[in-house]
Amino acid sequence: MANIGTFTQTATGYSGNIHSMTLNVPCTFEEVESDDNDKAPDFRLVNDQGVDLGAAWRKTNKDDKPYLAVKLEDPTLPAPIYANLVEQDDGHTLIWVR
Repeated sequence: MANIGTFTQTATGYSGNIHSMTLNVPCTFEEVESDDNDKAPDFRLVNDQGVDLGAAWRKTNKDDKPYLAVKLEDPTLPAPIYANLVEQDDGHTLIWVR
């Protein structure tokens, strides 16, 4: 597993940084208002300048623990990056999924 971010829960979502060998981006997961579309994301991921970086959907794992399934997109990436935001003892960790 590759940890590519650390986040803390806020009143309206999650705030933290995506970091890797080439990235260090402060960003937030902002909750999206309810929509009748079942496929609409639950959160939008934006950087500190308000640029949209992706979306996230609420999921539950086989042990009934909630997490966010995240899709990161940027024109500089050759393909989208998929990750999961999971709760850890010291906050939330964004884990890259191959």
